[in-house]
Amino acid sequence: MTETLYLQIRRPGKKDHVFRLESGIYPIGSDPDNRIVLPTESVAWRHAVLSVLGDGVSLEDLPPAATLLNRLPVHGRLRVSIGSVLTIGDFDMTVLNRKPEEEGSAPRAIRPVESAAPPEDAAAQALLKREAELRGRSVRRQIHEALLARLDIKRLAAGHIEEADLKRRVRETIRQIVADVRDRLPAGLDPDRLAQEVCDEAVGLGPLEDLLADPAITEIMVNGPDRIFVEKAGKLHLTEKTFLDDDSVRAIIERIVAPVGRRIDESQPYVDARLPDGSRVNAIIHPLSLIGPCLTIRKFSLEPFTAADLTRFGTWPEEWIEFVRACVVARKNIVISGGTGSGKTSLLNVIGGFLPSDERIITIEDAAELRLNQLHVIRLEARPPNLEGKGAVTVRDLVRNALRMRPDRIVIGEVRGGEALDMLQAMNTGHEGSLTTVHANTPRDALSRLETMVLMAGLDLPLRAIREQIGSALHLIIHEARFSDGTRKVTRISEIVGLEGDQITMQDLFVFEQTGVDAGGKVMGTFHPTGSAPTFLQDFQARGITLPRDLFDPSKGRSL
Repeated sequence: MTETLYLQIRRPGKKDHVFRLESGIYPIGSDPDNRIVLPTESVAWRHAVLSVLGDGVSLEDLPPAATLLNRLPVHGRLRVSIGSVLTIGDFDMTVLNRKPEEEGSAPRAIRPVESAAPPEDAAAQALLKREAELRGRSVRRQIHEALLARLDIKRLAAGHIEEADLKRRVRETIRQIVADVRDRLPAGLDPDRLAQEVCDEAVGLGPLEDLLADPAITEIMVNGPDRIFVEKAGKLHLTEKTFLDDDSVRAIIERIVAPVGRRIDESQPYVDARLPDGSRVNAIIHPLSLIGPCLTIRKFSLEPFTAADLTRFGTWPEEWIEFVRACVVARKNIVISGGTGSGKTSLLNVIGGFLPSDERIITIEDAAELRLNQLHVIRLEARPPNLEGKGAVTVRDLVRNALRMRPDRIVIGEVRGGEALDMLQAMNTGHEGSLTTVHANTPRDALSRLETMVLMAGLDLPLRAIREQIGSALHLIIHEARFSDGTRKVTRISEIVGLEGDQITMQDLFVFEQTGVDAGGKVMGTFHPTGSAPTFLQDFQARGITLPRDLFDPSKGRSL
């Protein structure tokens, strides 16, 4: 299409307005998000879509809205010829191939369109794809509104109706609505798929349902209603999934956080929570988020990772696993360090599986994620404050309470503050063999972070006293890192030797050294011992634990 087109908009008792039609997609409706905005009650939120592409002009009505073309109802997508009159509400719009002699200034309701050259085939396909996306979202929104008009979902949920019964009633109502408008649905929309999507939005997790069910996806990131990213094989990908609007994202967030006793509103605009399978959830909303509600879900596999899985993934070799297993059995206190997303919690869950099944284990977490399979496990979870700002139970409170519960082992999901002091004291007073994680870039950095967190406890302790506590309480730091190819690897296993002067001394027992990157971008390197043996080898012998003699031989490095 090479000729220049214009759209003349008329409304009884108002001045005519004319503006130039460039190549592109023009959603029409009363919402300001449309490119042609007709702000009256007679016009639906998203009423119709006008397409100006290389093959001409076409119009598509979006049910249950009513659009007329030359005074006849529009069903599906129709070609629009020059001089045709589009009627939406009390507006008449005419497509012209020349500019009228008297042109009014463009009304504020019409968003100006930047000039664009006629699209090539690829550009036209992209525009058609965007048009289909807008069309599908509009239809979903209107069916959702019809559902709310027929069924008071919030009232039913508040009435403690069984979840299965609620979903059944919602599904049946949606099917009735879709059946009523089936003959007016835009071409290319699958009625059954449409009904399932609206049902997921109403009583499930909307477009996230399919993403959560995909085992290849490890993380889901919702950046407002229009952008949903996922992580696959360590790489980020933008999906074609979208929410209807900000309110839809907000509803999904509230649906996630409510069952675990959390809340999110303008007074508390961010929250940490978890899904029933243990997947970690963080949400943040307006006014802190300027792009709309944001949701981050770090998925957990349906079956927890095992030590064999980590070896298969190239996280660490079997020899290192056997050494760490021996340290756990010998009741050595272990800290797992690493950056965000490096796999600390998954590694903690695997190492926690080495704990003896005949011991009393207490896990303490901000949001419960660990899944230990031993028989005698007590899971404790922190609680945020209520609406009055009272009733909060912190991880530090739970650590103190756990000491009165006769634990054999204490596992803290992550230390972030003053609970570090209580943890160190517990490790020094008969609760050896405890485990925790800490954010840090190196094992040495983990010690510095622990010192800082002990100071956050509010006690005016001298730095030497803090380092004495750390040096006597901790035995091992296992550091994990995430690499450029998305893989997670244990890069160091370091022993805390003790205190020399005012400094905590450490020695690396095992290290991973990267040697390069192959043609496919995969990180290459070797795992090998440093030649240093731990100072607590005699503890293994006392407990009857036997390790291979060449375990610490530096010539025994291997690649994974």
